[in-house]
Amino acid sequence: MSDAKHERRALRHSLSAKLLWLTILFVMVAEVLIFAPSIARFRLDYIMDKISDAHIAALALEATPTHMLSPQLEMQLLQYVDAYSVVLDVHGLERRLMMNRDMPPAVDANFDLRKEGFMDLVGDAFMTLIQPDNRVIRIVGPSPKDPGILVEIVIDEGPMRRAMYSFAWNILSVSIVISLFTAGLVYLSLQMMLVRPLRRITESMERFRLDPEDATGAMPASDRRDEIGIAQRELAQMQTELRAALHQKTRLAALGSAVTKIAHDLRNILATALLVSDRLSSSEDPTVKRVTPTLLASIDRAIKLCVSTLRFAKDDTETPRVKRFALRELVEDAGAALSPQAPAESLWVNEVSAQLALDADRDQLFRVLVNLGRNAFEARATRVQVSAQLVDGRVEVAVEDNGQGIPAAARQHLFQPFGGTAKPGGTGLGLAIARDLLRAHGGDIALVESRPGATRFVLVLPMRRAAAA
Repeated sequence: MSDAKHERRALRHSLSAKLLWLTILFVMVAEVLIFAPSIARFRLDYIMDKISDAHIAALALEATPTHMLSPQLEMQLLQYVDAYSVVLDVHGLERRLMMNRDMPPAVDANFDLRKEGFMDLVGDAFMTLIQPDNRVIRIVGPSPKDPGILVEIVIDEGPMRRAMYSFAWNILSVSIVISLFTAGLVYLSLQMMLVRPLRRITESMERFRLDPEDATGAMPASDRRDEIGIAQRELAQMQTELRAALHQKTRLAALGSAVTKIAHDLRNILATALLVSDRLSSSEDPTVKRVTPTLLASIDRAIKLCVSTLRFAKDDTETPRVKRFALRELVEDAGAALSPQAPAESLWVNEVSAQLALDADRDQLFRVLVNLGRNAFEARATRVQVSAQLVDGRVEVAVEDNGQGIPAAARQHLFQPFGGTAKPGGTGLGLAIARDLLRAHGGDIALVESRPGATRFVLVLPMRRAAAA
C-alpha cells in the first residue's frame, strides 16, 4: 500500500505531470488573452445588429405620407427591435422618432460608438458581464446599412448580457477541449522526446553510482543530433572513461599493496645484509676492503628506496591545520634543519620580509621547503635563496639555487611519484608529496627555470591565506 502511495506521489511530482499541468495552464492563459477581444467583439456585433434592426424598422416611416405609423404597428416594430425607442438622424437634416407609448425608464448608461476605442470596448464588455442587475442603456452609432445615418436606441442590457454569458461559456468549453487536446499532444511529444530519454539517463547514472565497474548498465550511445542525444553520448563516453580509470586504479591499488608488502620484507632482508656487510668491512682481505664500500652504498640505497616507498604508500595527506605564522621564521627553521646535510661553505639565504605572515599549516610548508633545499644541495648547489612576494591576490614563494639543474628527461615527469628523479638512487617522491601538500592548501608548485647554475621553483598560495603581519 505504501509503495502504491509512493508511486502516486512520485507521479504527481514527476516531470511529466509538471509538463502536463504547465501546458494546460499556458493554453488557458492564451485562451484568456483571446477571450477579452472576442467578448468585446461579440458585444459590438450584438449592438450593431440592434442598430441595423432599428434602422430597418424606422424605414417603415417613409412608407407613410405623414411619416407617422399607427400605434399598433409602431409597437410591433419596437418589439421586433426589442427597444424602448429608436431615433434616426438622416445625414443631420432630418430626425425620425419611434417611441413606445409608455414612458421609457430612466437611462442608466450611455454609449457612443463613435468615440470608443478598442480598450473602451473591452472595458465596456467586462462591465456588462459583471453587472448584477439589468440596466437601461442608450446606444448611439452609425447604421451598418448607411454610415451616414446615425441611429440612437434605448434598450435593456439584460438580454445582451445573457447572450454574452452564453458566448463566454462556449468559448470556455472550446478552450478546455483545446487545452486538454493540446496538452495531451504536447505531453506525448515531450514524453517521447524528453522525459523518457531523461529517465534513461537518470537510471543509468543511478546504476553507475551503485556499481561503477558494472559495464552491463552502461548508457548506450544515441544517434540523436539534438541536446538530448549529445547528453547521452557524453554520458556514455564519461562512464566508459571513468570505468576504465576505476579499473586501472583498482589494479594499481592492488599492485601498490603488493609492492608495499614486498618493500617491507625487502627492507628487513636488506637490513640483515647490511649488518653482515658491516662485519665484512673489518676484514683484512684487500679485495674485500675494496668492494665492501660499494656493497654498503648499494645496500643503503636499496634500504632508502624501500623506506621511501613505504612512507609514500602510508602517506595520507591530512587536512591542513591552518594557523598564522611569520614566513621568515619558517624559512630560518628550514635552513637550520638543512645545515647538517649541506656541503661546507654553502649558503641558505633568507630574503623573506619580516612583515609577511601566512595562514597555513606550518609543518607541511616546512616539509616542502626542506625537501626543496635538500634536493638543491644534493644537486651540488652552494647557494639556496628563498624570497616571497604578493602578486595578483596570491603569495609566491621562490626557491632558487645554483646547482646543476634538472635534466630535461626528469622535467617531463617531475611531480609524478617515482618518475621525476634526477639523482642516483632517488625515488622522485619528494616533489610529488610537496605538490599534494600545497594543493591541499589551495595552491601549487611549479618549476619556472632549470639550467646549470640556475634552478627556480615557485610555491603559490592564495591570498586569502596570506596577509601582511
